[in-house]
Amino acid sequence: MTAPAGASTRSWRQLDPQRGTALADARLQLHHAAQLATALGISFLPAQADDSHTNLEWIDGVDALTSKPTGSPAIRLAARPHPFAILVLDAKANALATYLLDGRTIDDAARWIRGQLAEYGLDGSRYTLKRHYEIPSHAVDTGAAFRATSPEPLQQLADWYANGAAVLGRLAAATPNASPVRCWPHHFDIATLLTVADGKTMNVGMEPGDAYWPEPYFYASVYPTPSPDAPRDALACHRSGQGLGVHGQLEGLPAGHLDHRDADAVAQLQVVVPVDEDLLELEGDVPGDDLDDLPRLVAQAASPARVHPDSWWHDFNRSDRSGRNVA
Repeated sequence: MTAPAGASTRSWRQLDPQRGTALADARLQLHHAAQLATALGISFLPAQADDSHTNLEWIDGVDALTSKPTGSPAIRLAARPHPFAILVLDAKANALATYLLDGRTIDDAARWIRGQLAEYGLDGSRYTLKRHYEIPSHAVDTGAAFRATSPEPLQQLADWYANGAAVLGRLAAATPNASPVRCWPHHFDIATLLTVADGKTMNVGMEPGDAYWPEPYFYASVYPTPSPDAPRDALACHRSGQGLGVHGQLEGLPAGHLDHRDADAVAQLQVVVPVDEDLLELEGDVPGDDLDDLPRLVAQAASPARVHPDSWWHDFNRSDRSGRNVA
């Protein structure tokens, strides 16, 4: 997949969308490894009702999903896809220590982490892997060792997260009332929440795959959910008061459906969902003259976007439950 023009100041990474369906095992291993980083927030930060203490930030400099900082001096834990490892970072995201995961178990990594926490003045006994949510199962969760003998799938996942963070970061920077881009350890997506008006939000993100769609995909979901019969044109929706003018609940475009031959195919999330550019002017406070400077969400996808089949997924991604309006 070639770079979308102006997606971000970060370099766009070449992708092979057709390999998306072959990333499932690597994705599940990385999802479980990321819980080791999320556990720092669960163990040491005050619990937030929106779960924001658990979220992770993609940091390009270390190519890893990183926890929130804690301690004095502050440290972070990070899960790096390739080379597959857990990192201890300082407040400026410099790597202080590295633990390669290939051939090691979750318990091995947790023991190492507790020792590292003690070295930096934290009580390692407080570090817990208990969590209040479930993630998809994998053999590593019952004692099997992580396996990274084939690095290509993990590198592909790193590239998907890096590109997702870049495109979503541009969208968030250019859109009023957008939340910071964060990875949520429950579903493992990286996303930003756009607050369009009071009580009206759009969650836009990249999911590396799930039980229904095994390949990575970009998505958009809205709250409140419009009626299935609501008009899709933003101007008509605004006049009728029927919501945001997108498909009820969620539309997503999987990796294999992206036209990676077209440099503009994914430019600034143009492949995600048909949303009228008028939306931000009508529902928000953006002057009409500034619309050309906003990332466009309007485009024809290489193949039609699909509605996600899991109704619970839609419910979870409602803005009043996902906590995605918080840094």
